[in-house]
Amino acid sequence: MKEGPDIAQIGALIGDPARANMLTALMDGRALTATELAAAGGITVQTASTHLSKLEAGGLLTQRKQGRHRYFTLADDSVGKLLESIMGFAATRGHLRHRPGPKEPALRKARICYDHLAGDYGVRMLDSLIAAGAISAVDESLRLTERGETHLTSIGIDVTGLRSTRRPLCRSCLDWSERRAHLAGSLGKALLSSFFDKGWARRIDDSRSILFTSEGERRFLALFPLATRQTDKARDHANAGM
Repeated sequence: MKEGPDIAQIGALIGDPARANMLTALMDGRALTATELAAAGGITVQTASTHLSKLEAGGLLTQRKQGRHRYFTLADDSVGKLLESIMGFAATRGHLRHRPGPKEPALRKARICYDHLAGDYGVRMLDSLIAAGAISAVDESLRLTERGETHLTSIGIDVTGLRSTRRPLCRSCLDWSERRAHLAGSLGKALLSSFFDKGWARRIDDSRSILFTSEGERRFLALFPLATRQTDKARDHANAGM
């Protein structure tokens, strides 16, 4: 078929291992320099510049200049959504990269997925909101209920303001480590931002992992009490060692 969108071009841009690693590095929402992205891609800065030019020309990245430096970010939310979908699809087909080390448990527990919470805690949050009737889930479609709007407004989320944006309020995002959905969309972003603003959690340097403080974790678990299967496994393992 010679008409219609050229998915081969997008596939080729994302399919290169170095470019895929650089795009993944930008999934935490930060703006990175060519030097930082070269390190993420495991290539030289000169080679990275060539790759970055191709990604920018393909509409996947954008750059901005600040002083003498150039910073690169994902072009927009649709690119993040595309990468999330591909990562989730790859995980369900068993295409996973295994990098053992101390960061892996933290990454699986709580991490940033473009601009929202993912991992065990991300799945737990969505499961709890659905169980409480705050979000209605039909297949992969999510909708904030009247009860949910009242509840989230009471904890400081400006739902009315979020509705005024063009971005979807609630969106289901397949979590690659949990193989289940977590909450994306403007509401997912707002909730994660609130955790940072309240001092409940912070990003770990040079990682997509999110570290909750002891008080922040206590408050998060109280606010979203429905445990995921991963949480149950961790608890059972701890009990078995007692």
